[in-house]
Amino acid sequence: MKIAIIGTGNVGGALATSWAKSGHTILLGVRNVQEFKGKELLKNPNTTAHSVQEATRMAEVILISTPAPTTIEVVQSLGDTTGKIIIDAMNTVMGRGAEGYASTTPAILAHTQTKEVVKCFNTTGANNLANPMYGEIVLDAFVCGDSTKGKEIAKKLAFDAGFAECYDVGGNDRFELMEQFAFFWINLAMFQKQGREIGFKLLKR
Repeated sequence: MKIAIIGTGNVGGALATSWAKSGHTILLGVRNVQEFKGKELLKNPNTTAHSVQEATRMAEVILISTPAPTTIEVVQSLGDTTGKIIIDAMNTVMGRGAEGYASTTPAILAHTQTKEVVKCFNTTGANNLANPMYGEIVLDAFVCGDSTKGKEIAKKLAFDAGFAECYDVGGNDRFELMEQFAFFWINLAMFQKQGREIGFKLLKR
């Protein structure tokens, strides 16, 4: 699968590395292909750097993992996204997000051509995206959105990143819930000083 990574920081970098190792073609969409955060990702297999529009044009799937306040600017920089799947891994934290929107994903939908947009990979830290294994227990991922196609792809990519399961949380009306779940992790990890080496697993009996 050809995946454009827009936002090559901790989150985008962790997923780019996992997916490259799983055999996917990784297209890093950056402003300056000569110098950018995460340039070491080019050492990964199947990974190249391109302008944002070029990476978008070449990709089947686009992961956006930039700071939430830049959401609208970033989405407008993608160019034509017709027929593309967009996975939103961002969070509005403590009111800092896309201006005029309570969640980043509706802002994406309002400023792009495709409706195949889902939210995934936003509910845990980059350390868990890089390694979701806790001994013999493997963490779970979560996805939401109206796009059936987008969910199918996000679930496959969650498995390829090493997660045990990727649970469907619901449709577009669950975007804010997913971000609240992310803040729950942030609250425990940072504000309650549990540390980043914590994660979520859905248990059944």
